[in-house]
Amino acid sequence: MDFDRPLQPARLLRRYKRFLADMRLDDGREVTVHCANPGAMTGLADPGLRCWIEPNDDPRRKLRWSWKLVETPGGGLAGVDTSIANRVVAEALAAGAIPELAGREVRPEARLGARSRVDFALTAPGRPTLWLEVKTVSLRRRGDLAEFPDARTARGARHLDELAAAARAGDEAALLFFVQRDDAARAAVARDIDPAYAEAFDRARAAGVRVLVRRAALSRAGVALGPALPLAEAPPERADRAAAGDAL
Repeated sequence: MDFDRPLQPARLLRRYKRFLADMRLDDGREVTVHCANPGAMTGLADPGLRCWIEPNDDPRRKLRWSWKLVETPGGGLAGVDTSIANRVVAEALAAGAIPELAGREVRPEARLGARSRVDFALTAPGRPTLWLEVKTVSLRRRGDLAEFPDARTARGARHLDELAAAARAGDEAALLFFVQRDDAARAAVARDIDPAYAEAFDRARAAGVRVLVRRAALSRAGVALGPALPLAEAPPERADRAAAGDAL
């Protein structure tokens, strides 16, 4: 997935109201930027960090800039826009680039049950429907371990229970953690941040929901699907106060 327009460098001044950030461009202008990330963004929203933002001239948008990337303290990149994950995964599914999910017709935003929607429904003749939910992972607190979630997510736990119910009913179900940072080599559930999500995760796996982990290939030109990563169990740790809010 290529960005629509060349990204421009900026320095973060502050992030607020979850979806807004003030930044200073290299030419000195200060702009308000849309932040498409409902999470805590622990370690990625500190004032002074170098960011990469995308301009737009769409009159339907209230803000003329969108926050896409941030440089990590180690000099790498992390993705900020959580909506990118589904776009990248959709491209990868269409190209058959995820072997575990290949060979099926892809339907995005598929209805599961009476009220629920799942990111993708994958179908093939003679095979049960495979329901796929995608989650962006951007938290890294220790070593090379990426963790999800970075804030409490009742919606995420509900998605897991819906996948588990589908698996128990005879369909297939999978959760894909899309790790949007290039300094991670493993992924795990942040059990201390959201114990309820961790419990839903365990229930889903027990019901037969598969868990896949793929790292993003990040650049200032765009985002693509990168290598598979192993799923690890994170050791217990006291939740970060900055990650104590709710996320989607």
